[in-house]
Amino acid sequence: MERVDVATLAATAERLQNIVGDDLRQQMQLVQPLRALNVMQLGEHQFPERVQLLGPLIHAGDLAMVFAGRGVGKTQVCLSIGAALAFGAVFLRWKAAQPVGVLYLDAEMAGAVMQQRVASFIPEDASDDQADNFRLFTPDLLPEGQPLPDLSTVAGQQMVEPLIDDKTRVIVIDNLSAWCRTGKENESESWTPVSNWLLTLRGRGIAVLLVHHAGKNGEQRGNSKKEDLLDIVIQLKRAGDYDPRTGAAFTWAVTKGRHLHGDDAAELDLTLTINDGVARWAFKEAEASSAERITALADEGLTGPLIAEELGINRSTVWRALKKAGKLPAKASKPQPEPEAH
Repeated sequence: MERVDVATLAATAERLQNIVGDDLRQQMQLVQPLRALNVMQLGEHQFPERVQLLGPLIHAGDLAMVFAGRGVGKTQVCLSIGAALAFGAVFLRWKAAQPVGVLYLDAEMAGAVMQQRVASFIPEDASDDQADNFRLFTPDLLPEGQPLPDLSTVAGQQMVEPLIDDKTRVIVIDNLSAWCRTGKENESESWTPVSNWLLTLRGRGIAVLLVHHAGKNGEQRGNSKKEDLLDIVIQLKRAGDYDPRTGAAFTWAVTKGRHLHGDDAAELDLTLTINDGVARWAFKEAEASSAERITALADEGLTGPLIAEELGINRSTVWRALKKAGKLPAKASKPQPEPEAH
């Protein structure tokens, strides 16, 4: 083992410290002084208008996340949202105001699979001159031997910058775990370089949709700090009675929506069908859908507790649905709260 020259090591450390100091001084010279507005100035100031891109669901500059367990349907949902934005179409109950440029950054799927999926979501009335509105990156387009950029580093962010042209108004990052690989998901400091980049994109009026995995507890995986700066967070989850033979079927739940209210914030049950290469969504509000499943199971002879267990819901939810449908047994009464686990 070679001996360490202490003097050389100290000189190197001093040299690095000087470099860091010079870099910091240069950055400080570029920083503009901060300012605050009084109430009169605030009332008169012209802030950039919040332009709706996909109804109230997505505005210019919004930061959003869709998360779910593996295989639930995250990519299908986000491809469909991207296609609606790019071609001025409809996604569920939200209509795009006009076609905008969408950059979809995929990190895991095979190029041939993404090719088929994208084609299934393109509206039938899309015109050839709108083709540039939706652009896809897939790892299969990387030069041989070149690794995927790491968006949790400045170098990785700079590598994707050439893909963000003047027409880009929405970027979909699918998915966070594959694109952001430096640091640990459970450490909030690892998220700082990514959040700084996202805020820069927001400042440019670019909306970003993050695709993320759910952890074992059903929540988004990693540190919850990710959600602090986000405007919208959508969770996709399967019902307790999910049957894999039905294909993509799950619940859409808004867990954070700074500007979503009323019907726009309602929980929805979604079903995706693809026939002859054309994808179509069917949806209904989850409360109505849940009530239908509850009454159907009651008609099959299942009791309230068994229905609750089958669907993975509270007994009180079952009781209310059966009462509303007039299907409670004659002597049924409101169930007692379930005992807490000790």
